[in-house]
Amino acid sequence: MTFTSSGDGQSGSMRAHFVLVPMLAQGHTIPMTDMARLLAEHGAQVSFITTPVNAARLAGFAADVEAAGLAVRLVELYFPSTEFGLPDGCENLDMIHSTDLLSNFMDAIAALQEPLKAYLREQQCSPPSCVISDLIHWWTGDIARELRIPRLTFSGFCGFSSLIRYITFHNNVFENVKDENELITITGFPTPLEITKAKCPGGFSIPGMEQTRKKFLEEELKSDGEVTNSYQELEALYIESFEQTTKKKAWAIGPMCLCHRDNNTMATRGNKASMDEAQYLQWLDSMKPGSVVFVSFGSLACTTPQQLVELGLGLEASRKPFIWVIKAGAKLPEVEEWLADGFEERVKNRGMVIRGWAPQLMILRHQAVGGFVTHCGWNSTIEAICAGVPMITWPHFGEQFLNEKLVVDVLRIGVEVGVKGVTWWGNEKQEIVVTRDEVEKAVSTLMDEGAAAEETRVRAKDCAIKARKAFDEGGSSYDNIRLLIQEMGSRTNACG
Repeated sequence: MTFTSSGDGQSGSMRAHFVLVPMLAQGHTIPMTDMARLLAEHGAQVSFITTPVNAARLAGFAADVEAAGLAVRLVELYFPSTEFGLPDGCENLDMIHSTDLLSNFMDAIAALQEPLKAYLREQQCSPPSCVISDLIHWWTGDIARELRIPRLTFSGFCGFSSLIRYITFHNNVFENVKDENELITITGFPTPLEITKAKCPGGFSIPGMEQTRKKFLEEELKSDGEVTNSYQELEALYIESFEQTTKKKAWAIGPMCLCHRDNNTMATRGNKASMDEAQYLQWLDSMKPGSVVFVSFGSLACTTPQQLVELGLGLEASRKPFIWVIKAGAKLPEVEEWLADGFEERVKNRGMVIRGWAPQLMILRHQAVGGFVTHCGWNSTIEAICAGVPMITWPHFGEQFLNEKLVVDVLRIGVEVGVKGVTWWGNEKQEIVVTRDEVEKAVSTLMDEGAAAEETRVRAKDCAIKARKAFDEGGSSYDNIRLLIQEMGSRTNACG
């Protein structure tokens, strides 16, 4: 479907046309929908590449940009799931419940190369100016070179974690490290840093990802830069160090979630089904400002029933109001049985349990929320930063442990819950990783009325103020997105 823009902002010249190719995973797709909206609001045209199942999930986004008159086109490409040994309709990472099928899934995604190339060649009236694709989509580099347009990568990481990932990947820092829990000093990083192999991103321990990793690392060296969902005022040192290390431009245009200015668009952001958010708002409205702990672990983390029970008992013991989003996948009946066996009754006056999806951005921005228990995915982290909400960090895998370091050690806007080991996606441990006592202690520490907790809240609010200034007209991110469109648009006109 095609939408028209209310104005292109580029009078007398061809409008810049960005082709966005997200990874087919909610945590990667959602920020790219924000990116599409931002580019279009600043006058660019956008083709957003997706597949039929994922397009259905994006119905709310499609309706919003159409209503706003933005030049965003959702382009659905057939996804060859069965041809690559996947169940019919298996088109998103959250539909894969075992790492055994991960390589099949990545091969099926790479098969979109020819259909995408054919679509872009048809756009003669509005030729593409630039491809912005997920870092893992190595195959889009070939398309960009064939069309003689730039390809920018998007990893969904912040500058801090992107720099660590780049150094450790391209310098083979962990190549000869046998013990995954041995602390290794990272040379070339602007501040002292030690990290273990297990807690660094990159799928070092995921079978079947070796070839994909090799290919996207090779393609990253050929890319024309990176788009980052962050802002200079938050982590200038790391963004600038990334540029110096990679010798490429890092376009910091975040926090992109700030493009959502009302509850309607926040409620449909990433929404897979029609949800009534009124009950959440009504419940939050009944709570005192800054009193509620919000608990959510993102779209991929599937916490075991044993750990969920322990978490719930820790929340109960804290005696703080909470709103808790539970995702237990196939194990949900076990959790439901425990919830019904007295827990929900005991906490009914101060606790709300949400099954499945929840409008996270809308909840975080509510004045009643004073703390966020998070898995430290960057989407959740930057959303909390924008809302000025301090965090309790509970990383699971990937770069989440690096984001924890940024939040706790660098920005000092959060406290650790005490996670010691990695819980790999698709291979969740059965034992309890964090005890109820550790949960209670972390909640009490963050929500305390003492001087240390108040200083954490002040720093979090300051980060939010700087985020808004960076995003609004005249700010660093505002200027960067204008410059990005201008640069890519000028290349189109020069070639046109």
